[in-house]
Amino acid sequence: MDNLTPEQRRKNMKNIRSKDTSIENLLRKALWHRGYRYRKNYNKLPGKPDIALTKYKIAIFCDGEFFHGKDWEILKPRLEKSHNSDYWINKISRNKERDEEVNKKLLFLGWTVIRFWGKDIKKNLDHCIQVIEETIFDIKIGDGEKE
Repeated sequence: MDNLTPEQRRKNMKNIRSKDTSIENLLRKALWHRGYRYRKNYNKLPGKPDIALTKYKIAIFCDGEFFHGKDWEILKPRLEKSHNSDYWINKISRNKERDEEVNKKLLFLGWTVIRFWGKDIKKNLDHCIQVIEETIFDIKIGDGEKE
């Protein structure tokens, strides 16, 4: 895939964050400026959503393309040809399974789950906000009908 030395690769991997990533911060900042208040890495819920809009029971995840297996049918064959392929295929497969398990648990608890790919947040932030706002609107309408 690439020609990094083991030391360069180790340095790259050390700098990958699990929380407070640039994509999370971008989305959070946009939500905050629109007046939405949220919890970060909300550990009272399965999967510790990156952003939890508790008022509306919306759990938002900001997924990196590589670690969450975007376009898996394309990525997997590329990984099969790479160094340490078994490790990466198993890791990403398990991440994908875990994402599905978390989605199911949250849905069972009555939460709405929204997942965005990192590049979508970076390139189409306004669209991501629109998706969230439309979800909030749908929830408000749904609550109004119950009353």
